Amino acid sequence: MSDGNEKLEFGNAATEQHPVMKRKKRWRIVLGILAALVIIRIILPYVLLRVANDRLQKTKGYYGHIADLDLAIIRGAYQLQGFYLDKKDTVTEKRTPFLRAGVIDLSVEWKALFHGAIVGELVIDTAEVRFTKAAAEPADLQKDTASFADLLHDFMPLKINRLEVRNSAIRYQDPTSKPKVDVQLSKVDLLATNLTNAIDSAVVLPSKIVASADLYGGQLTFNMGIDLLAAQPAFDMNLKLTETDLKQLNEMLQAYANIDVNKGSMSLYTEIATRNGEFTGYVKPVIKDLDVLGPEDRHDSFFHKIYEGIVGTAGTILTNPRKDQVATKVELKGKLSDVRTSGIYAVIQLLRNAFIQALVPAIDQDISINDVGEVEKKDDRGFLQKLFNKDDKPKKKEKKKGK
Repeated sequence: MSDGNEKLEFGNAATEQHPVMKRKKRWRIVLGILAALVIIRIILPYVLLRVANDRLQKTKGYYGHIADLDLAIIRGAYQLQGFYLDKKDTVTEKRTPFLRAGVIDLSVEWKALFHGAIVGELVIDTAEVRFTKAAAEPADLQKDTASFADLLHDFMPLKINRLEVRNSAIRYQDPTSKPKVDVQLSKVDLLATNLTNAIDSAVVLPSKIVASADLYGGQLTFNMGIDLLAAQPAFDMNLKLTETDLKQLNEMLQAYANIDVNKGSMSLYTEIATRNGEFTGYVKPVIKDLDVLGPEDRHDSFFHKIYEGIVGTAGTILTNPRKDQVATKVELKGKLSDVRTSGIYAVIQLLRNAFIQALVPAIDQDISINDVGEVEKKDDRGFLQKLFNKDDKPKKKEKKKGK
């Protein structure tokens, strides 16, 4: 009897221990998976950083590097820190700085995800884009768009629907000029939303871009509505630049216009809209308190003094006596493949502003995408009639037939 009881007790003990062993085994598996995830999480950024830097160094026409890469798995994002991209001459291997950024954050855009679209969001902080004459110019970037787009796609496989740029700069340099030119837009902030129309919109221009920047004491603001998915470009934009100090642009003025400015400020106002391959708009520059010739120019050559005197005299003659400003409004109209402006019209507007009425230094808010494609009736008035007519809009407009 005793032997049977002992066997029975042993069997019960084995049965009781079996679930305990199963639980321990499960915990070992869970802990193993967690340990593997932690190890992957630690190693993955270094692997991705090495792959990214290898890709940047092999991109045609460019050479780049990333100092550090950080993952944020919970919010579906990662950050590139200490990023730079140089334009590289494929023959001499000489590199010219093109793009710098303190932090680039790439993530899933959760707002669009709630609307059923899986798209990306790109935030760039403390960046500088530098265009250098004969080395890294906008035209060069346009030629290399395919390579640049492939590079961006490698870092962000999702389509970018929201782009934000904070506290950045756009710089232009010309080391070949005398004196050398180095000008920049500073404190650039930009926000572009709904770039892929992920948040389905019935409006004509579903994507919005707003930006602001400083230019040597002047404030720049930019607003645009655009349809990036249209077969032909369609947008409606306006830009306002107020009170830029011309004296701080003297290096550029000396290099490209061969003049010195001792005093003066410039403002610029423009509206442009385009649709179906056609565009319409205007550009309105306003220059105030212009002083070209002064005591600082006493070391200039005799002929240079004469040249600056002519420029200064022209500015004085064409300055409106009531507002002490030089201004004109140049109309823009045509096809995107054939950009034309009327030089005669610009002169007429300049003279009208100088002697009769000053242009109001502000955006006129009289251009919209609905104006694109309108045809102006022929203006048969003579030069003096155009000059002394006080009606800013003497021309009536009619819609193109069939439009």
